[in-house]
Amino acid sequence: MKPERNAKPGLESRTAALSLLDAVLRRNLLLDDVFDADAPTAKLSARDRGFVRLLVAETLRRLGQIEALIARCLDQPLPGKARRAQDVLRIGATQILFLDTPPHAAISTAVDLVKGTALAGYGKLINAVLRRLDREGRPWAAEQDAGHLNTPHWLWDSWNKAYGEDIARQIADAHLKSAPIDICAASDPHGWAEKLGGEVLPGGAIRLADTGDITALPGFNDGRWWVQDVAAQLPARLLGDVAGKRVLDLCAAPGGKTLQLAAAGAHVTALDLSEKRLERLKENLTRLNLTAEIVAADAGKWQPAEKFPFILLDAPCSATGTLRRHPDGLHLKNADDVTRLALVQDRLLRAALDMLSDDGVLVYCVCSLEKTEGERQIEYLLAANPSLKRLPIAPAEVGGLEHAISAKGDLRTLPFYLGEKGGMDAFFAARLHRV
Repeated sequence: MKPERNAKPGLESRTAALSLLDAVLRRNLLLDDVFDADAPTAKLSARDRGFVRLLVAETLRRLGQIEALIARCLDQPLPGKARRAQDVLRIGATQILFLDTPPHAAISTAVDLVKGTALAGYGKLINAVLRRLDREGRPWAAEQDAGHLNTPHWLWDSWNKAYGEDIARQIADAHLKSAPIDICAASDPHGWAEKLGGEVLPGGAIRLADTGDITALPGFNDGRWWVQDVAAQLPARLLGDVAGKRVLDLCAAPGGKTLQLAAAGAHVTALDLSEKRLERLKENLTRLNLTAEIVAADAGKWQPAEKFPFILLDAPCSATGTLRRHPDGLHLKNADDVTRLALVQDRLLRAALDMLSDDGVLVYCVCSLEKTEGERQIEYLLAANPSLKRLPIAPAEVGGLEHAISAKGDLRTLPFYLGEKGGMDAFFAARLHRV
């Protein structure tokens, strides 16, 4: 449905939100990908685009809660043919209960979304449900087990088994909040933190307090820093001093780790299968006045002319460690994805070993909470390769995050770490040495 030419203010943005929500939940598309490509969204002002992104992300983040609250107002579930009406209720509930949108605006635009369509008959129901949620929904929401309700069963069970119920609950609760913006400065993080009104976190990342338009901030166009979560900045640092040394960054795009390594003075070869994603890396290298050799190839098949003394493998994974930042992952991933990706990771790890020189160092990392993709991959690899030894990570290398180092010396960050400062992505990283 398209809003009329002289549509009520706010109707176009809600229409765009419905389009995006449908793309994620029914066409299994990534929110970031469809947001840039979605025609209704592209026509909006920057302010409205920001509202739409927030509305859809919060709806996906809180969908378990929202479904339970809507069901409480219905005598029976809506039929399958009324799925758009269901989505209208979802974004209406999100605005009223979680975004503090004025209720009259959320309700009136919700009713208008079905006017003149085949679902016009649901207008009265939508009005009644949202008005009831406005009257009674807030105390209902406060009583919900939010973390559990918003976590798919397979993830809840996986985290309970891997970490225990207490930590699993802290992980789930951490996903109720959106992720702040962190940046990595090419140099002088304390100076840039002061200029940008940010705070230097353990490990040297800068957390911004109020971002707005990132590209308008001082230093962006000059290439003095780039956006990268504090946890994502740690694996590259585990290679140590790489100035003047050859480093292979496998599965490099979109390129944050390549930028780190190049800024540290390494001679970087950045390899990725996706030429499109590598284009973004090239743009960032140009903006930052950095250089790297770019290779578009399958890391499992590519053969370098000479083996590398340092390799960083940030392997494709289920990305369950970035659900604060990408809540669409709650609805796009399943246990089969973890199993499938574990096979990919195993293949890439074996390929990386073939490219690693004697006495070389390999850092393997994934932004996943699933131990099948992290800890178990390393145990299998070490068991199959006697010449490979774990090089334990020292507390000084992750200053202030020593609690993220496991008993065996690997790195395992969790989303509620640095919780008082806004949390962090969940990463696993291990450092291995070919003896």
